[in-house]
Amino acid sequence: MSALGSATSTPRRILVVEDDESIAMGLEMNLSAEGYAVDIANNGEDGLARATSGAFDLVILDVMLPQLNGLEVLRTLRGRKDTTPVIMLSARGAEMDKVVGLELGAEDYVTKPFGLAELLARVKAVLRRGASTPGTEVERVVIADIEVDPTTREVRRGDKSIDLTATEFDILYFLLSSRNRVLTREQIQTGVWGENHHGTTRTIDNFILQLRQKLERDPQHPRYIVTVRGVGYRFIP
Repeated sequence: MSALGSATSTPRRILVVEDDESIAMGLEMNLSAEGYAVDIANNGEDGLARATSGAFDLVILDVMLPQLNGLEVLRTLRGRKDTTPVIMLSARGAEMDKVVGLELGAEDYVTKPFGLAELLARVKAVLRRGASTPGTEVERVVIADIEVDPTTREVRRGDKSIDLTATEFDILYFLLSSRNRVLTREQIQTGVWGENHHGTTRTIDNFILQLRQKLERDPQHPRYIVTVRGVGYRFIP
């Protein structure tokens, strides 16, 4: 389903958590013009309460917020097993905020001041990654005791479900699709985010770490997602 959808479709819902009124109003106006239904929260506590309602397809979350900062909001969401996609907004030069946000489970980040076209592209990419495509049945992948279903975007070990964010799933599936091949960080980044993504390869390392924590029985000695020193990563079935 596209952002605009059809006359009878339900618009994708986006929560913007931003205390700068001018930025919040600008995002609400422009996202609404793209066909999204937009809610605004101007502090971390309100943002967290609304985000946990389960009513949103995406959260755009500023790092610097009153009451609770954006990283605390994200940490709480992921601690509650809430996998709603999150795009972080961070100040230029706040590299550590970006790293921590990705480690906590954010799907992407945009640096302030940002161009509207860039943000809209990121929003569309994240929502596209998080949605299954009707009518496209793809065979499930079973590797040892791990089962990956691309149609429902579910991952299980035995009878236990493994909660992955949209981006974690896409990186896992990209690795699975190229299993036994060595992939550079640049190849993974392009394969998941597209050629126009401006993130750093450090982003890939953070997501690989998160996947190992969730998939590997011994994350310190990974069985499936192995590092190829000086090159990148390889998924071993």
